[in-house]
Amino acid sequence: MAQQKESTSEQLREELETLANTLEEILHSSGDKPKAELDKMRAKAEGLLKDTRTRLTETKGKIVDQTKEIADKADTYVHEKPWAGVGIGAAVGLVLGVLLTRR
Repeated sequence: MAQQKESTSEQLREELETLANTLEEILHSSGDKPKAELDKMRAKAEGLLKDTRTRLTETKGKIVDQTKEIADKADTYVHEKPWAGVGIGAAVGLVLGVLLTRR
């Protein structure tokens, strides 16, 4: 599952980079190229933008689902083992307190 997340993140990063490069090319060459070629580049950028938005929406949904699943598991764990939950909470609080006082 962790490798799938990395793969999805890497794909999104590559798509965003491609989109940014295409938009940058359009901006830098708008005066140098004929209108037909600019229209072609603009259509490519619009397609990339649409695809990227779709992937970001899908990824957002997956992240929300995974977060809910993790929260449900944590809730179940704390209900089954309340003292372990208290201990974990105390340890996290202690670590955060130490980190915040160092600043």
